[in-house]
Amino acid sequence: MRRTQLISTYGVGALIAVDDRSYIVSGLDTWKNDARRGGALYEPRLQYWLGVSYFRLPPADEPPAGDGVRIRMFPRWYSCPGCKVLQPWKAFGTQEGKSVCRLCDRALVPSRFVIACENGHIDDFPYFAWVHKKTVPDTSASEHNLTLESTGRTASLRSVVIRCSCQKEASLQGAFGKRALRNLGIECGGRRPWLGFGTEQPGCDADPRTLQRGSSAAWFPITRSALSIPPWSDSLHQRLHEHFAVFDGALDDGVAESAVLNMIKNSGMLQDSRFTAEEALAAVHERRELRVSARPDSDAEAGFEPANPLRQEEYRQLFDGTANAGRGDDFECVPPERDRGLPPPPGVQRVMLVKRLREVRALQSFTRVEMPDPTGGDTPGAALSAGGVDWLPAVEVSGEGVFLTLDQRRLQEWERRSGPVHRASVLKERHELVLARRGTDTRVRPSSPVTPRYLLLHTLAHVLIDEWSLDSGYPAAALRERLYMSDSMAGLLIYTATSDSAGSLGGVVAQGEHRRLSRTLESALARASWCSQDPPCMEAEASGVDALNLAACYACVLLPETSCETNNVFLDRAILVGTPDDPGTGFFQGRS
Repeated sequence: MRRTQLISTYGVGALIAVDDRSYIVSGLDTWKNDARRGGALYEPRLQYWLGVSYFRLPPADEPPAGDGVRIRMFPRWYSCPGCKVLQPWKAFGTQEGKSVCRLCDRALVPSRFVIACENGHIDDFPYFAWVHKKTVPDTSASEHNLTLESTGRTASLRSVVIRCSCQKEASLQGAFGKRALRNLGIECGGRRPWLGFGTEQPGCDADPRTLQRGSSAAWFPITRSALSIPPWSDSLHQRLHEHFAVFDGALDDGVAESAVLNMIKNSGMLQDSRFTAEEALAAVHERRELRVSARPDSDAEAGFEPANPLRQEEYRQLFDGTANAGRGDDFECVPPERDRGLPPPPGVQRVMLVKRLREVRALQSFTRVEMPDPTGGDTPGAALSAGGVDWLPAVEVSGEGVFLTLDQRRLQEWERRSGPVHRASVLKERHELVLARRGTDTRVRPSSPVTPRYLLLHTLAHVLIDEWSLDSGYPAAALRERLYMSDSMAGLLIYTATSDSAGSLGGVVAQGEHRRLSRTLESALARASWCSQDPPCMEAEASGVDALNLAACYACVLLPETSCETNNVFLDRAILVGTPDDPGTGFFQGRS
C-alpha cells in the first residue's frame, strides 16, 4: 500500500485482504515510530487545532523485517468451500503460514459478512445466534457445529444457508435490515479488534448492522487538512520544527531568555542560514502564542469546515498574497503578471496565482455504516489507539494552484433572487432531514450550512476542474478544490496537491491569467449549460447520495471523489447557468 492510502483508504481500523486472508489495520500504538529514522511532519496550525504534538508519515515496510504498519487477522470466522465447515480460523488447526482446511486441503475463505455500528465498533457476524435465535433452540443437542452452504437457486441471500448439527438452519435473508439484528436481541458488543483484545466498550447502544466485508461502508475516514501559510511556511519556522519542544520546555521551566538564545545558537538549527538567534527566539514566542489561540473553542467553531478559523486565516493570506517569498518557503501567492490591464472575468473579484503551496492531510478518526457528514459536522469518530498517542498519521503534498473570489456586490444581489434561494432551500431541507436521521446534536450544528453561495462556489469549482483537465492536460483526479465560504468569504482554490507525478507537471498557475481564465470560464459555463443527459438532468428534482444534488450528474458536474471536499454532493449547475424557465437563477447569466 502507498503511504497516502493509509490516510484515505486503508487507515487504522480498515479491512484489507492479503492473499487468502483478511486483516484489519492495527492501532497507532503498534505502528513503528522511530524518530531517529525521520518521518515527523509539522504543521503548527493543524497540530494545535487537532491537539497533537506532531504528525508522522505512515511507516514504510522494510524487508525482510516487515516491520511497517501492523495488521491483525479479522474476521476470525472462516469457512471451507470443500467440507462447508464454518468456524473460527484457529479451530481449523491449520499449519503456521498456511490457511487450508486439514480435512479436505482446500483454501479457507474469510467470512463474507461482519457486523458494525455507527460508533466504529466491528465484530464477526453472529452466525450461531442468527441460526438459533431465528428458530426454537434444541436444548438436547450436545454440540453445535455450523456449516455454510450456498444452494445456488438464486443470487440472493436466501441461497446462503447456515446449518447447525442440531438440525437448525436459517438463510441470511433479511440480515442486512437496519434493525434485523436488534430485533433478534443481538446487541453491539463494543469490539474494537484493531486495538486488540481487552479494548471492548461494553454498553454501546447503537444498532449493529450487517455489512459485506469489502463494503465501502465498513470504513469511512475523517481527515483534516491545512495549508502551510506565513509565517509558519517560512524557512525559519521550518528549521524550528524539530527544536521547538526543547526551547518551549525551557521557557516553561523559567529558563532565562539569554540562556535560551545560547541553546538556539548551539542547536545547529541556524547553520548555513541568514537568520539570527534573536529572530529564532521571536519565532519561538510566536509559536507559543499560536498554541494558546489555535485550538477551537467549541465543536461549533470546528464544525463547518469551509468557514472555520483555519480556512479564514488561509483566505486572508490567499487574498492578500505574499510580498516576498524566500527560496525555501512553502508558500508563494502573487497576482497575475500578464495582461495587467485586463480586468478579471465578469463576476470574479480577484484572481491570485499560488505558485507554491504545501498541504498536510491528517487522519483524525473514522466511522462505519454511515458516511460522515460531508459539511464537517459533529460525527463521532472511533479511537485510533488504545493508549496515549500524541501524534496522528499524515502526509504532506506540494503543488500549485489558482485562487479566485467572487464579486461581492454582484453576489449579494444574486443571493436575493427567488430562483437560487428556492433551489438552495430544497437541498438545505433535505440535508437537515439527513442530520436529524443521524441524530446530529442541534446544539452543535443548529442547521444545515447549505446556501446559494455555497452551491455556487462548489459547482463553479467542479466545472473549472473539468475544464482545466481538458485545457491543461491534467487528469481531473490530480486537481482538488478547497472552498472558503461565509458571510464575509466567497472564494475557492483549485490546486494540484498530490504525491503522484501528475501533481508536478506545472502549468496550473497559467490558468489564472485573466485572459486565459476568461476563455476557460466561458468554455466551462458553455459546457455546463447543456448535459448529454438533458433534459432529465436539468429537470431533476433530486439526485446524488441522500438526494443532496439537483442538476448534477457524471456527464456534466461530478468529479473523481479525490477531487471533491464533500463526496460529490451539494451541486447544481442551474445555479451557474440558470434554467430554461428561469435564466436569472444562474449567477453568470447576463455576463458581458
